[in-house]
Amino acid sequence: MDEELLISLDQYLASGIHIGTQQKNRHMERYIYRVRQDGLYVLDVKTTDTRIGQIGKFLAKFSPPQILVVSNRQYGMKPVEMFAKWTGAKAVAGRFIPGSLTNPNCDHFVEPDVLIITDPRADYQALREATTVGIPVVALCDSENMLTNVDIVIPTNNKGKKALTLVYWLLAREMLKANGTLKEDSEMPPLEDFETKE
Repeated sequence: MDEELLISLDQYLASGIHIGTQQKNRHMERYIYRVRQDGLYVLDVKTTDTRIGQIGKFLAKFSPPQILVVSNRQYGMKPVEMFAKWTGAKAVAGRFIPGSLTNPNCDHFVEPDVLIITDPRADYQALREATTVGIPVVALCDSENMLTNVDIVIPTNNKGKKALTLVYWLLAREMLKANGTLKEDSEMPPLEDFETKE
């Protein structure tokens, strides 16, 4: 199985990328692999891996400055900033200013072609505005997330520090490979550079 994955299964499992919450939303049922004895839902790592590869290729079709990546979650802030730094995308780490996508008079106004959000609940304002202006939304979704107005789902633990670090590092790597910027994996910064430091 490892040969088909972007990284080893052990690396995925060590990051906790597959650990969901004790709640599930019917929208996310198809991404759930099983339920643990402690009631936590376990997400399907293979699906997550496949999605990251597909979305890397999808993002490579856009001009990097036209990609906006957002995280209001503490552990997502450094990963989205590093994703933006390495890919050329724009990032909003922290509070998303209302009107950033819909009000041309807003100081923070941007007109991206695609939006990536870390959590549909925490990044609700960005999701709502992207829907208003009609741009596609890629969202990192945990077992309990609703998928309303989300166009492309990455099923993942979207609260854990190591999981968010790994997802954004892999997304950056796969996007840069797909658009021809990255020739060797060794050209990528180490995974730890994407991780939020306490």
